Amino acid sequence: MSQQIIIRPIVTEKMTAQGEKENRYGFEVARTSNKVQIKQAVEKEYNVTVTGVRTMICGGKDRTRYSKSLILHGFTSSYKKAIVTVKTGEAIDLYSSI
Repeated sequence: MSQQIIIRPIVTEKMTAQGEKENRYGFEVARTSNKVQIKQAVEKEYNVTVTGVRTMICGGKDRTRYSKSLILHGFTSSYKKAIVTVKTGEAIDLYSSI
């Protein structure tokens, strides 16, 4: 079940800093999942206690490409992102799964 909800962890410089300072970790999740499902999936997958979940839908960006006589418009895919706060003293090792 957790494999269908959690798509991938978000490993960026900003999320790494939040993980070290505030015990917050980011995940790309399924669009249909809710906060309770995300909490259960993270607790099952990483064996930690989740104290909070914040979600947001990140819209796709406009990508315009120019060719000789054509202008091609397109968008990147939108996705749902979850910021998960973990209990103080616990941590998630995201680098072991990469």
